[in-house]
Amino acid sequence: MATTHGSRASLEKDPHEVASMFDGVAKRYDLTNTVLSFGQDRSWRRATRAALDLKPGERVLDLAAGTGVSTVELGRSGAWVVAADFSKGMLKAGADRRVPMVAGDAMALPFADAVFDAATISFGLRNVSDFEAGLREIARVTKPGGRLVVSEFSTPTFGPFRTVYMEYLMKTLPVVARTVSSNPDAYVYLAESIRAWPTQEELALKIEAAGWKNVQWRNLTGGVVALHRAER
Repeated sequence: MATTHGSRASLEKDPHEVASMFDGVAKRYDLTNTVLSFGQDRSWRRATRAALDLKPGERVLDLAAGTGVSTVELGRSGAWVVAADFSKGMLKAGADRRVPMVAGDAMALPFADAVFDAATISFGLRNVSDFEAGLREIARVTKPGGRLVVSEFSTPTFGPFRTVYMEYLMKTLPVVARTVSSNPDAYVYLAESIRAWPTQEELALKIEAAGWKNVQWRNLTGGVVALHRAER
C-alpha cells in the first residue's frame, strides 16, 4: 500500500479520526472546495453525473456525499439518489437539501445486496481506511450490470504541470485553506493524502481486483481529477 514517506499522511487511516476531521470542516466545506479548486468542482460534479449515464427512476448510491451537493447534481437526471457519509457533521450541514441522507461506513454499508443500479464515490475513496474493501462493499450493494464511477484526485499527466500542482498542494493549498476553512489543518491532510494516492492505472487495477469489470478512466483538468468507470 502506497504511503507518503516522511509526512503525516498515508493510506492507513483511523476511520473515527477522519470522520471527526470532516465534522470539523463541515460548516464551510462547500465554499472551501470551490475556492481551492478555482470553481472546477462544479464541472467535476457534472462530469460524474454524465459518466454514470443515469436514467429516471434508477436507484443510485452517492457515497462520501458530504453535505449532499453531489447528490443534488446526480438527482438532476431524474434518478432516485441517496447520500451516504460516515461524517454525521457533514450530513447535518447539508440537512436543508431535499435528498435522502444516511450515515454509514463505506466498508459496512447499511444496504441490502444488489439494490442500486449505479453507485459513485467522489473525493472520498482516499478517506476509506481500506479502500479496496470499500470497493468490494460497493460492488455488493450494486446490481449485476450496474455502474460505478469513482471521481478522485489523481496524477497530472504533463510533467511540468505535475510539478506546479504538487507545489500548490503542499505549499499554497494549506495557506489558502487558512483563510476560508473552519479547520485548515484538515487540508494539510488533504494535500498529503492526494500525494500518497495511486496513479490512474494503479487505481484501475485495484477496482478490477475488487470485482468490477470493463474499468476505464479519463482525466479531467489535466489529470488533477480522474473519473474511473466500471461495471458490476
